[in-house]
Amino acid sequence: MSVESIIALVGPTGVGKTELALQVALRLNAEIVNADSRQVYRHLDIGSAKPTPAQQALVRHHLLDVANPDEPFDCARYRDLALQAIADIQRRQHRVLLCGGTGLYLKVLMGGLFSGPARDPVLRRQLEADEQKSPGCLHERLQRVDPATARRVHPHDRVRIVRALEVALRSRRPMSAWQAEHAFADRQLPIVPIGLTVERPLLYERINARCRAMVDAGLIEEVRGLWQHGFGPDLSPLQSIGYREIGAFLRGEMSLDAAIEQMARATRHFAKRQLTWFRATPGLRWLDARAASVDAIACTT
Repeated sequence: MSVESIIALVGPTGVGKTELALQVALRLNAEIVNADSRQVYRHLDIGSAKPTPAQQALVRHHLLDVANPDEPFDCARYRDLALQAIADIQRRQHRVLLCGGTGLYLKVLMGGLFSGPARDPVLRRQLEADEQKSPGCLHERLQRVDPATARRVHPHDRVRIVRALEVALRSRRPMSAWQAEHAFADRQLPIVPIGLTVERPLLYERINARCRAMVDAGLIEEVRGLWQHGFGPDLSPLQSIGYREIGAFLRGEMSLDAAIEQMARATRHFAKRQLTWFRATPGLRWLDARAASVDAIACTT
């Protein structure tokens, strides 16, 4: 592997990316750049499976805790910050290791972004107000104006739904058309993507255990603390898996056991979508997470 190559360690949630990334980073004298869309937020620690303070002390991490939960954060901002972090790491002659499960973040680093209309705060506020009045209406609207994007975006992913509607309404052209034209073909970084996987039953077993472990580790207290600090349950990060279900439990809408079961089910479905996404990543090499060795990853070209 050339000195300039960047390893991207990706895969579904619960497969073991964080632990293996630490080992690889220590082996290569690398620094880790986060590629998880929830770990960018401050205070979302347990529910996002953010590396612990002890793990962060072992290897320098970037793009963790760079935004508050009520701040807008999209893939364009992620790409800008990631490129800055990568340049800084390489200036200090360290290797770069990307690690995370957000396929879109890897995609925009590997292929750039299409040139679409700028953010429109007034339109965004109106869209958010519409969703507040009638939950689910924005995804239904997206299905009408851009069905291709609607099929890819989860109905609860309000950030991406709002952006897709913003692009379609301001440009009178669906975002899927912009993306097809651009084709994410702006290759700038020499990224070598490596996907971790395990057999589906084992992955689901790990996910089920992980959800229970998050609750045991204090996820309920984490959600309650976010609310107490003014980060309400309607914020997009707090509508994500884990925070959404525990929030429902805290409001008395379901039992804790039911919340954990719904959390595990949603996580399993999410892992399936992650696998589907990463299978379409050009040049990605799959490794069995149980057998993947640090040396095998370090020597990947």
